[in-house]
Amino acid sequence: MKKAVIVSGGHQFIVSEKETLKVDLVGDKKTLKFEPLMIIDGDNVKVGTPVVKDAVVEAKVIEESVKDDKVTSIRYKAKKRVNKKRGHRQQHSVIQITKIG
Repeated sequence: MKKAVIVSGGHQFIVSEKETLKVDLVGDKKTLKFEPLMIIDGDNVKVGTPVVKDAVVEAKVIEESVKDDKVTSIRYKAKKRVNKKRGHRQQHSVIQITKIG
């Protein structure tokens, strides 16, 4: 089974074909192409400098704007009447890897 290492949104992912994963929001694109950093095919390993030449990992976007769980941060100082609460929900896109080649 072929595997590849790709970069999306500053994060590196080890992916294989027909795998779904959650990446940072990619916009209004329906298909994506990544340049792999490494391709693993059994005992055959190709490492790029920085990317593998003539190799492309293709993916299609399944869902857009999927919200992650809420993360809250609290700032509090005792006896000073200072408290602030903030929340954030990161948006993601769900993609499926269609081809490694």
